[in-house]
Amino acid sequence: MRFDFNDEQAEIKETARQFLASRFKPDKVRELAESGTYEDALWAEVSELGWAGIAIDEEFGGQGLGMVELIVLCEELGFACAPLPFLANAAAGIVIEGAGSDEQKAAHLPGIASGEARGAIGDEAVVIDAEGADVIVVFAADGPRLLPVAEATLEPLDLIDQTRRYSKLTAGDGEPLAGDADGATDRMVVAVAAELVGIGQRAMEMAVEYAKEREQFERPIGAYQGVSHACAKMLYDVEEARSLTYAAAWAADAEPDSLPLAAAMAKARASEAAWDVCKASIQVHGGIGFTWEHDLHFLLKRARADAQLFGTAGQHKERVAALSGLG
Repeated sequence: MRFDFNDEQAEIKETARQFLASRFKPDKVRELAESGTYEDALWAEVSELGWAGIAIDEEFGGQGLGMVELIVLCEELGFACAPLPFLANAAAGIVIEGAGSDEQKAAHLPGIASGEARGAIGDEAVVIDAEGADVIVVFAADGPRLLPVAEATLEPLDLIDQTRRYSKLTAGDGEPLAGDADGATDRMVVAVAAELVGIGQRAMEMAVEYAKEREQFERPIGAYQGVSHACAKMLYDVEEARSLTYAAAWAADAEPDSLPLAAAMAKARASEAAWDVCKASIQVHGGIGFTWEHDLHFLLKRARADAQLFGTAGQHKERVAALSGLG
């Protein structure tokens, strides 16, 4: 197992960090979140970079890279808290490529890889980023199904996270996927864990920067143990979650038999870490951090929403126990 990025992965990370920092400054994130929309031009730029199909096979118009490359992007998108339909599109592609028939793959993967005919993801209650998408992967009681958006009846949902578009599926059936989606579901879980790691990293950096600048009694507040220890705990939480997430991404491509356990561990830890770090960062910021107008709350709310996607921390801990023979 590699414990650092190769040259290509490092370049993807650096390119993503620079691009997202220039396109999704805090004011832009707030503008898009409060307007309840995405910006088509930004999605077009992301698609032109090849991100939409980074982990989709070249046969279907993707870049044919692996899970590590995908979660590098997911982490950076979480760091930027970017209002983009990236995660839902990537998750739909993962499931269709992993469990779809040849016909289903040929019909949907090229559009997902190009970003021109996006995929959405959800269950019979909540669907993520269906607006403007072409097809929804719906996790129904009898297994995942492919439902064209044109055949679905959807109602907008106003959830805590304003940086994504959520809907309630009220009608629509679709066709079942041809294969077993278990492995693909674990890959989705790792992608969400990576986004949570990015959220935690951003919240921690905001806390550290504020602790260096804010002074009390003519000293930076970071000089006081109560603040410095809180920041150290944030670092521990983020790095542990990151280690588990990248280990799971490596397992997805190199050791698939170990993926279910690795994915469950990563999602459980990342869900708790991002939430705890965001809360601690608000504490470090003090009174200003508690105002809803502070940018930290976009991170906090997305962390809360992501923690519920594809299984909560508690559910994944139970899964870890079962897979380890302890449950």
